[in-house]
Amino acid sequence: MYRRDRLASVGLFAAAIAAWAAVAYVLLFLDPRGNAAALLAGALLLGAATTLTVMPVLWLIGFGRAHRIAYRGDWSRAARRALLVGLVVAIFVFLRGQAALSLPLALFVVAMAVLVEVTLSLRR
Repeated sequence: MYRRDRLASVGLFAAAIAAWAAVAYVLLFLDPRGNAAALLAGALLLGAATTLTVMPVLWLIGFGRAHRIAYRGDWSRAARRALLVGLVVAIFVFLRGQAALSLPLALFVVAMAVLVEVTLSLRR
């Protein structure tokens, strides 16, 4: 693992802490029931915080699976997968806030995220 990888991981975790603090502020001081902007802000912040938290974890999992060898494209793969996770979380939070989340819709959103990842992973 290079120094830049360690710095990127620590930097992303620090940004994740800041994003989780922003999520805590929104949850404590804004009411999403009467304010659609607060609901959207909360959903986007929660998705961003999840993305920033999951990205270095996914890279470290890939790094460990490759027997501690960092390959080119590992960070972009981890970023793509973390972005998909954050997008799914943001969609779930927003739909739940609008009382529109149902099991078939949730399964559809997850299936679409998996389909996107499989499509992008198999392209060679």
